[in-house]
Amino acid sequence: MATFLNTMIERAKADKKTIVLPEGNDERVLEAAQKIVDQGIADVIVVGNAEEMASKGFALEGVRVIDNTTDPLRQELAQGLYELRKAKGMTEEEADKLMDDVMYFATMLLKTGRADGLVGGACHATKDVLHPALRIIKTAPGSKLVSSFFVMEVPDCAFGDAGTFMFADCAVCIQPNAEELSEIAVATAKSYEKIFGSQARVAMLSHSSYGSVKDADTDKVTEALALAKQKAPEFAIDGELQADAALVPSVAASKAPDSPVAGKANVLVFPDLDAANIGYKLVQRLAKAEAYGPILQGLGAPMNDLSRGCSADDIVGVAAITAVQAQEA
Repeated sequence: MATFLNTMIERAKADKKTIVLPEGNDERVLEAAQKIVDQGIADVIVVGNAEEMASKGFALEGVRVIDNTTDPLRQELAQGLYELRKAKGMTEEEADKLMDDVMYFATMLLKTGRADGLVGGACHATKDVLHPALRIIKTAPGSKLVSSFFVMEVPDCAFGDAGTFMFADCAVCIQPNAEELSEIAVATAKSYEKIFGSQARVAMLSHSSYGSVKDADTDKVTEALALAKQKAPEFAIDGELQADAALVPSVAASKAPDSPVAGKANVLVFPDLDAANIGYKLVQRLAKAEAYGPILQGLGAPMNDLSRGCSADDIVGVAAITAVQAQEA
């Protein structure tokens, strides 16, 4: 098992939180729920029908199952959602209907403190996870933007922190402007230091290093860098840097010799979602890296997405990270 995940699991066990898994119709989720409880990582709520779960061979010992269609909590959560959204025009009937959606139901469990964190997306698109998150949980105080990162653990790798990195934003912000890109950089630096307890070294990636190319795309990155430094001068953030300059000391010595980050970056901030999503998947598949995420940042409570191609063990890993985020919160 990967070192990073071992660390997250041990930290989660030390101060056990409650994680809700909305997708009780998915066998990977049910397998993960049992593993999380059996390993003592967190207490678990699964949303769904207990009889259907049992028919699939899952007894789920020690797991709390809540049926969003029949449980008495449904009415209370629907009323709570109505109170939250009535100023935006939501009716009581609409709020009740949304309780049919397991993502909305589970998000209300999180909002009302019945759970400390939520992990969904095994069979929902990212937008279906984010929509209730933004309507119900909303952004954290001081945050302007919800974004995401992956923790990448690359075997036999001398770069980053012994092959460990954060890549951002690989899942949420499609074409961030300079202001949004600066928010992603600062948020990911904070996430890195909270999770790892060591210094984040953030590279703002580009097809240019230190002005080797001048165009609108590189201008966006240099503007984002200036904004990030203004917002959070305490973090080591630099750019614009090509990926090899960010990672490889010998290349950094040539392309960006005076950079505090080049050649030793452990956080890579990509200029857009195309680059970030392609980048993490190439590293995951070609370098046989572990990829944990996407982990959301900027929300008012820990709520994380999954890849729809995830395994049960992936869900266990994200649940452990979510529990650690809940501890930090």
